Amino acid sequence: MTEQEDDRLKKLLREALRPIGGGPEQDRDLWPELLHRLDERPAAAPWFDWALLAGLIGLAALFPTAIPVFLYYL
Repeated sequence: MTEQEDDRLKKLLREALRPIGGGPEQDRDLWPELLHRLDERPAAAPWFDWALLAGLIGLAALFPTAIPVFLYYL
């Protein structure tokens, strides 16, 4: 490629691609917010998680031969 073609290609790429960074959505740092969310107490498991666990235990008690199938899908 010649230097003119390189310059033309650079110009076309600059026109086609918008610059990265500097937008209004990137003005704030997300790291402190992430640390705050990690420090919060985790929410208790919803009632349907406990219901699913109880159902799984019930099925394992009724059909013990299905335990390997349950373990496979974990």
